[in-house]
Amino acid sequence: MSDSCCGTTTFEIEQFTTPQQTAPGMAGLPVVVIGAGPVGLAAAAQLTERGIDFLLLEAGEQVAASIAQWGHVRVFSPWKYDIDATARRLLEADGWTAPDPEWLPTGAELINDYLAPLAKLFGDRVRLGAKVTAISRLGYDRVRTTGREQAPFLIRLADGTELRARAIVDASGTYTSPNVLGASGLPAHGEGEVSVDHALPDVLGADRDRYQGRHTLVVGAGHSAATTLLALAELPGTPITWAIRAGDATRTYGGGDADALPARGALGTRLRAHVESGRITLLTGFFTHRVNATGQDIQVISRDPSGHEQSVTVERIVSATGYRPAHSIAAELRLDLDPVLGSTRALAPLIDPNQHSCGTVPPHGVDELAHPEPGYYAVGVKSYGRAPTFLMATGYEQVRSVVAALAGDWQAARDVRLDLPETGVCSSNLVQAQEQRVGLATGISGGLLAAPLPLTTVGAPAESGGSCCG
Repeated sequence: MSDSCCGTTTFEIEQFTTPQQTAPGMAGLPVVVIGAGPVGLAAAAQLTERGIDFLLLEAGEQVAASIAQWGHVRVFSPWKYDIDATARRLLEADGWTAPDPEWLPTGAELINDYLAPLAKLFGDRVRLGAKVTAISRLGYDRVRTTGREQAPFLIRLADGTELRARAIVDASGTYTSPNVLGASGLPAHGEGEVSVDHALPDVLGADRDRYQGRHTLVVGAGHSAATTLLALAELPGTPITWAIRAGDATRTYGGGDADALPARGALGTRLRAHVESGRITLLTGFFTHRVNATGQDIQVISRDPSGHEQSVTVERIVSATGYRPAHSIAAELRLDLDPVLGSTRALAPLIDPNQHSCGTVPPHGVDELAHPEPGYYAVGVKSYGRAPTFLMATGYEQVRSVVAALAGDWQAARDVRLDLPETGVCSSNLVQAQEQRVGLATGISGGLLAAPLPLTTVGAPAESGGSCCG
């Protein structure tokens, strides 16, 4: 295994390799990419550059539909870390001009200034409103073995359409499968009977009327929670309660002025100030166990592992408890999933959040992403399962490696590299100047967007609630 930024680490990895020669039954079939987010579109760029036919399926009605849900959020990392190198080459060849490399884009800017122009290059090979509901092998369920590798993949869409493919790159992400509100990985009693809002509502914009003046509980310890809390704090006359399972909020506050990303450090510093001033009420050791509707209000009851209970009564709840992968569409494929994280078993020890921050995850590619089902690869944040340590730059390297393997270029596929600078990637002066113009830079949970840098030290096991790197 490649050297990590914490030293050389060796792992025994069982490799499942994809045959270099296309089986006769798959001749002329495309590679299907699922998901038109940053990593899925980077895969399309890699396939284009290598001259491999592909079809990209996006469930939403626009490119990067999940990102569009938090288009109001400004990310921590500047443009120079958000654009895939191959995608950049294709765009520039078409006359595209890259945005200011030092600018911190919003989700909407990522779509309008990068992802939408990139998708346009691929024309009708990008299909919108194409939701994948199941994947199998043509004529084969999961049990049947003989001849399996020679059969094309069968992809069924929500409208009943069935497609065939020679390989699948699943970059469908995790945004549509959030974690539950309840502790212990189980829904809280009554959770399905009350209104619980998804992470990152547009508190200061489209959703303002839903929150202004209404006591809101934010559950979660990641950057999504912090982003929402800071936005709520700007609404006058709006009581705010923040609930976390940990005994204190040190992990959420982060490195402050010492953080490698100044925008991320500012997020934690400002959040701490609101808690210390009493603007935000912090509840620690809060394990959501039950929610009860009481007229117009909602009572939220915590029961910790010792049986101690505490409760709070609020008007709105925002669940920012992180995400998990949904592997149901691949139920008829032979997946080798780690029992803890839901990533591949080979990748799990490299990304375990109990041992790694974002920056200490070593480079990895096709070998670590392979399953016993040849030709199927989950990439991007979905590949990390429930580990909140994903970096967008890591996803770009994943698809570069996978596509090289699909092209039969195994030397390139296994030459996986990822530069993880040990110093900050953006200027604190830049961040301060930009915040004066457009407001605080904040981040998106679930590991969807991040910059390729290490965090500070990793201690206690991570509490689900978002990517450690924004």
